[in-house]
Amino acid sequence: MDSPKFRRIVLKLSGEALAGDRGFGIDANVVNCIATQTKEVVDMGVEVAVVVGGGNFWRGLAGSNRGMDRATADYMGMLATVINALALQDAFENLGMETRVQTAIEMREIAEPYIRRRAIRHLEKGRVVIFAAGTGNPFFSTDTAAALRAIELEAEIILMAKKVDGVYDADPRKDPQAKKFDDLHFIEILNKRLSVMDSTATSLCMDNHIPIVVFNLNETGNIKRVVMGEKIGTFVRGDDENDE
Repeated sequence: MDSPKFRRIVLKLSGEALAGDRGFGIDANVVNCIATQTKEVVDMGVEVAVVVGGGNFWRGLAGSNRGMDRATADYMGMLATVINALALQDAFENLGMETRVQTAIEMREIAEPYIRRRAIRHLEKGRVVIFAAGTGNPFFSTDTAAALRAIELEAEIILMAKKVDGVYDADPRKDPQAKKFDDLHFIEILNKRLSVMDSTATSLCMDNHIPIVVFNLNETGNIKRVVMGEKIGTFVRGDDENDE
């Protein structure tokens, strides 16, 4: 059997992905599918960290647009990510994986506080580490949290799990003529304002040479395919990096 191409990864899951077709809350079938795919790569010796969003319950920007104080709305969104993290932890552990949830906002009764060295040690011991509460700061997205954690943990790549099979120049669900990109540079995402991740997260990845693969989470086995180096989705890299 071929060896994995990546040994330490950050898997970025949006809250919307956990909701499945419902659009709100947590779809147990989706969570179990994520857990099964994650176990595939953990069993291969890949170290997996997960950063999860909270948009299936609450989006800070949406609350702010309705007149709520932005910082308050963002903190509410961070709490929503903790609900998702605990749901993922339960599903992972039901499959026999050791996990730890670490939060950027301390809630010691249910999770560890985020400590970089402790997180790295968990990964080295084969545990899946699930990061919740974003960066712990308002005005920053969970995409930025994923970029920051990947840099801190010296991860080799970020896997951006989406409901579509890559990055397009328009929404493929609305525009049948939308063009899919197989490869992109970070600067193209910024210049073309493509919907991959926010500009802060994109700049962090670009400056610290952390590549990204945007792929379809709903196709079983895709996490393993990315880890094994198979070309699926859209690969995003810096201008000074060689093609994969």
